[in-house]
Amino acid sequence: MKIAFLMDDLRQINPVWETTSHLMYECNQRGHTVYFLEPHDVYIRKNQVVARMRNISVKPGLAIEDYWQLLIECLNKEDLIFENLTELDAFFLRKDPPISYQLMEFLGPVSEKIFMLNNTMGQIKGNSKVYELNFLDIIPETHISRDPYRIRKIIDTFGGDMVIKPLQGHGGHGVIKVSNRDPENLNSLINYYIDSSKPYTERHPTMVQEYLKSVKYDGDVRILLLNGEILGAMGRKSLHGDFRTNVHTGAKVFKHEITDKEREICAALKDQLIRDGLYFVGIDIIGDKLVEINCVSPGGIPRINQLDHVKLETRVIDFIEQQI
Repeated sequence: MKIAFLMDDLRQINPVWETTSHLMYECNQRGHTVYFLEPHDVYIRKNQVVARMRNISVKPGLAIEDYWQLLIECLNKEDLIFENLTELDAFFLRKDPPISYQLMEFLGPVSEKIFMLNNTMGQIKGNSKVYELNFLDIIPETHISRDPYRIRKIIDTFGGDMVIKPLQGHGGHGVIKVSNRDPENLNSLINYYIDSSKPYTERHPTMVQEYLKSVKYDGDVRILLLNGEILGAMGRKSLHGDFRTNVHTGAKVFKHEITDKEREICAALKDQLIRDGLYFVGIDIIGDKLVEINCVSPGGIPRINQLDHVKLETRVIDFIEQQI
């Protein structure tokens, strides 16, 4: 099969801990032809969606570090392949957030003609934290507004800590715990997030959500879903007093046994995710609440592999082969 991976510059990542590199490696091990491209490599030629790509297929059977060295050598060559995207069998959209809306527009005409992980329209919908409102019964109390006075009143009325989030944030960036116990800084933060100096129509809608105290003691759970089914999971907990549990902010990971409640949450998501073409996602759960849906380059496979002594990438590529 011809399988392409669209991502940011591969020279900048550590292949041992990157989900994309493990997916690429598994495709290469199976003898598939693997291509790589970046967002700026997609364009239109004679009414067709075309990409300039590099063939990064190398001999199988190498350790991932050796494989990656040969892969980088392929990238450094000037050999470019110009391919109509509809000639591909599968297309992994693995660019890190934020989402590139121009790229999604370019890919839209072919999104139903080749198998994409994940679908372009699904990523556009799922990229925003507003997507969580499809699942009202399993998320924390949530408010979104561009009015600083309304946001402040919500926090005052709630009577406890809350979390402010930008709607398009990722990786924990811009996620801050706030309280009315610090009113001067709170007002400043709200005005900053909303950009309240602008006219009302140009301000940024901002989310405030109930702060779930259990994250401080128990951390959260990252669960990977494949075609709506549980693929694997791990626990995450901050080591430095930061309530955010993202690995890149310094959180540790640990083995996790999925609870009955977490299975219920996953089951509640399944049909909607599949309808939207979001076949491979990572969800974050605190206590018994869904707090995040990650559909743009979700990660976690290498760490779950290490914790559970599995190779989750094999199941993902099995799924791709079955779809094709």
